[in-house]
Order: sequence, then structure tokens, then C-alpha cells
Amino acid sequence: MNAPVLRLTQARWFRWLATQTPPGRALASRFVAGERLDDAIEAARSLAKNEIRAMLDHLGENVTAPEQASEAVNAYVGALDRIREEGDLDCMVSVKLSQLGLDFSSELCISHMERVMAAASSAGSVVMIDMESSAYVDRTLAIFRDLRARHDRLGLCLQCSLRRTQGDIRALPAGSIIRLVKGAYLEPPEIALTSRREVDAAFARCFVRLIDLGHTVHVATHDPTLIEGTKRFVQRRGVPWSRLEFQMLFGVRRDLQRRLARSGYPVRVYIPYGAEWYPYLTRRLAERPANMWFFLSNLVRRGR
Repeated sequence: MNAPVLRLTQARWFRWLATQTPPGRALASRFVAGERLDDAIEAARSLAKNEIRAMLDHLGENVTAPEQASEAVNAYVGALDRIREEGDLDCMVSVKLSQLGLDFSSELCISHMERVMAAASSAGSVVMIDMESSAYVDRTLAIFRDLRARHDRLGLCLQCSLRRTQGDIRALPAGSIIRLVKGAYLEPPEIALTSRREVDAAFARCFVRLIDLGHTVHVATHDPTLIEGTKRFVQRRGVPWSRLEFQMLFGVRRDLQRRLARSGYPVRVYIPYGAEWYPYLTRRLAERPANMWFFLSNLVRRGR
């Protein structure tokens, strides 16, 4: 996570530029499918033409009223119902527990998740719990363990940049579905690794540990070195690809997504959509400076 870039995106003038000007909103569409479920389904359909799977994320987090959490549940249930209606679309759903009422109580959040999981069961889809900032990790893990005891089609995201993650891996339920990411939140150094080299090494260690423990792993990275390392490890160990897939973000390294899919590797793209897209955009810009350069340079060209 690039702290100076993140601070820049928090400036009022930058938010206005990104959200209120036609060039800004047009460029944001590079990373966000749109504000409607139809936009996300259309993006998933387009990816499917290239043998790329999808995962939908209805954007939003840290709701401020229980009614908003209920609205988020309805949105996810609606998305899963739509996936069921589509029939042949290989599509997961990603949820943030703070969007489903975790800040009010774990009990409320679990009850909302039960509704989501019922819809997922009907759709034959998997629901992935996204990992948020470090303040949410313990509660997120507890809720995952509680729900996983009743729902096989439930997975969890882990951030390898957090120093605690390798210990958390040891406590996972057997046969978990894990989405492994580097981490997209700005955390203090006593909580999170800070250098790219450390984070990359932690990613590799976490991946090997997850495989050795028998979990299914979604390797969520655009890093060619980590991707090639994964491929070599899988070949050397003879790990079946049914236990793995590569995951990438909508609009990021589309060339690499297509190249991997053409080569026969399982690839899934995380498709964000919804009106609350700005916090998501800021994390994408901050975690990879090239994204910010792309955003600003194109903004200047379009604004001429």
C-alpha cells in the first residue's frame, strides 16, 4: 500500500475530480463495472467469452444503520438469484462483513450471512468473505468458523501482509476455501509487513502452508513472479488445479488474465459494482502506483 498515494486520494479535490467530472467517472469505469447489477453481469458475460470466471462484489462497507445492512443483504441475495437465473455463469460473490452489520453485532451479521448463504445454496455459488482492516480480523475469523461449520460453499480472504496471518492459517477449519491476497489496507508496521520483498515472501510462505494443510487456494495477485512461482510449485508437487485458481481484479492486467486463460489455467476476475465505489477505487490506486499514473495521465488527456 502506497501511503502518499492513499493520502492524495483522500483529498477533497481529488475525490471531486474522480466522482463528479465526466473524465473522472469514465476512467473509474476501468476498475468498476458500473453501479447496477446488470453492469456486473454484463462484465461477467464478457469475461466468460474468454473462459474467465467471475466474482461479484456489491461495493459498500461500514454501514451506519442496521437498515443499510439489510439493504446490502437484499443486494447480495438479488445478485445470487440473478446468478441462478443466468444458469451457465461460473460466478462467486464476495461480501464484507462490515457491510452486513458487523459494527452493530456479530449476531446481526451472522443472521444476515445466513440469508446470503441460503441464496448461494440455491444458486450453487460460493460466497467469499472479504478481509477488511486489522481491527476486523478476529471477528471475521470467528464468524467464518461459525458459518463454515454449516456451509461448505463459504470461503475467506486472508491478507499475507498482516504479521498474524501465518498463525491464523493454522486455526482454519479443515478444507477451507481461501483467497490469498497481499493486503490493501494501510496498517502500522507492528501489525503489517511494509516492504514489498517481505510481503512477497510472506505470500509464498502462506500459499505453501495453505496447500500443505489441504485447503483450496485462490491465488489473488497480478505479480508475474508469484504467478510463475505458483505454476512451478503446482507442477513440482503435482497439486491438482481443482484446488487452485488465479484471481485478478477487474480492469487490471487484462492481458495477463487472457493469457493465463488461453493457456488453460483457471482464472477468475473480481468484479466490483455499486454506487459506493470510491473507497474501492482509492485502494486500487494506492496499492499500485502504476494505476494512479494511468488514472491521472488519462484524466489530463480526456480533460483537454
